Amino acid sequence: MSMGDKMLELIIIALSYMFGSIPFALVIGKVFFKKDVRNYGSGNLGGSNAGRVLGKKIGITVILLDASKALISTLIAGYLSRRFDLYIDLRYFAGLACVIGHCYPVFASFKGGKAVSTAAGLQIAIVPKFVLPGLVIFMLVLYKSKYVSLASIVTATFIIVATFFMNISLTGKIVNIIVMALLIYRHKSNIGRLLNHTENKVTYLG
Repeated sequence: MSMGDKMLELIIIALSYMFGSIPFALVIGKVFFKKDVRNYGSGNLGGSNAGRVLGKKIGITVILLDASKALISTLIAGYLSRRFDLYIDLRYFAGLACVIGHCYPVFASFKGGKAVSTAAGLQIAIVPKFVLPGLVIFMLVLYKSKYVSLASIVTATFIIVATFFMNISLTGKIVNIIVMALLIYRHKSNIGRLLNHTENKVTYLG
C-alpha cells in the first residue's frame, strides 16, 4: 500500500470524526428555538435530551440525524475502500471515528452525546439483520421502565453478545464491541442515578 493510500485512509477517518462532531441537537436548538439544549435537562447533546427540551418531533429528528452520521460515514468509507483498493476494513474505523466524534465533538468543546443513535447507525450499515432484534429489545425495556438510559445499556449489552455471532471480520467485531462499550461508559452517570432511583423518566414518548 502506497503512502498516498495511507494518507487517503487517514483523511477519510478524520472526516468521519468531523462529520460525527456535528451537534445536530445544538444546531437545531440554537437556530430554530434560540435555545442551547446543554443548559436544560441532562445537558446532553443527544436526541433524548433534545426531545425533553424541544419536543418529541425534534427529539426524533435529532435521533435520525445522529444515526445518519455513522451510517453515511461507514457506507462512504466502504465505497471508497473498494473504489480505490484501500484497507478493506476501513469502514469500521470510519464508523468508530464518527461515533467518537459524536461523543467528543470538536465543534462543541468535546462534550457530546452518548452514542446511542450513532451506534445504531453503525449497526444499520454493517449488520442490518441485528437492528430489528436490538430495536425490539430497546423498545420493550423503554416501554416497561421509561428509562432511555436503561434501554440503551441493555440493548448495547445484547449487541456485544450478538457481535460474536455476526458475519463480519475480526476487526469489525472488535470495533463493534468498542463502540458498545463506549456507549455503556458514556452512561456511567445514568447508571449511578438508576441505582439511586433518581434517573429521569422519559414522559414525552408516552
